[in-house]
Amino acid sequence: MKILIIRFSSIGDIVLTTPVVRCVKQQVPGAEVHFLTKKLFASILEGNPYIDQFHFLQDGLLPTVKYLKTFGFDYIIDLHNNQRTFAIRKLLGKRESVFYKMNIEKWLMVKFKVDKLLPVHIVDRYLAAAAPLGVTDDGLGLEYYIPRVQEVTTEQLPETHRNGYVAIVIGAKHATKQYPVDLLAKVCKAIPHPIVLLGGPEDKAAGEAIVSASANPLVWNACGQFNLNGSASLVRQGRVVVSNDTGLMHIAAAFQKPIISLWGNTIPEFGMHPYYGKSSSLVSVIMETKGLHCRPCSKIGYEKCPEGHFKCMREISPADIVREVVSRY
Repeated sequence: MKILIIRFSSIGDIVLTTPVVRCVKQQVPGAEVHFLTKKLFASILEGNPYIDQFHFLQDGLLPTVKYLKTFGFDYIIDLHNNQRTFAIRKLLGKRESVFYKMNIEKWLMVKFKVDKLLPVHIVDRYLAAAAPLGVTDDGLGLEYYIPRVQEVTTEQLPETHRNGYVAIVIGAKHATKQYPVDLLAKVCKAIPHPIVLLGGPEDKAAGEAIVSASANPLVWNACGQFNLNGSASLVRQGRVVVSNDTGLMHIAAAFQKPIISLWGNTIPEFGMHPYYGKSSSLVSVIMETKGLHCRPCSKIGYEKCPEGHFKCMREISPADIVREVVSRY
């Protein structure tokens, strides 16, 4: 049975599909699992042993559909559920199931602070989309596979960090999901353990500012030094992970790392908090500022706080973060 799973983006959302990929492959007799995504995100799943073949979104839907028709899929599991995936499904004309996005519930929460959100993690909603095939949750959580050649070796770490460190993910796609640099510097100054700062090239300057302001010689700015798999390798080697609501947070959950997650304009109730799987005893630490009239202000994020005060992040105490880190190191 040829099964096409669709998820175009982004890093975290794709990592969160991995339980579906594994359970479909292991539970559907004779399943041949194909995955459609954007080529930009191919590295996230390239080492996944449960995917038989990858396909990439082409320029234009019609060329994509024409290409996909040559494979003769039997079933489509749409884990993106937008206008483009709707068109692809209908043009392919195969049996299908779609995950529930909770768009109306999220809209009500953002616009009117009316809480009709379902207390269901997005992974469980993804798995529900595969249920018509007889798929059930195996409880094993997320997975992330790093090609051996992209692993960061101990020799690539500063000598001070080779016996363990705290990994702090400083970036996120939107500014309102990022813990402020000045507060991160206070966190780094007070943590009595080696620290690795993680992010992309766009976070390198912020990392340098944190190193400078913290005046802590045990802070290593690795932002922009490695590709995604390299950063994932550093997450896996960390003892504790502090992260904004972003892709590396979900990768940390895939590695079953203790996570302290920092929440700004988004809220965990949207169903995107760290997911360890039902067989895991780990529970992540959620740090957020409750009771703000303006929060959540978006289901995604903004380049700056619409209210101008950014209390959702600025009122998360650096001392509280440090305390949680030290207790879990």
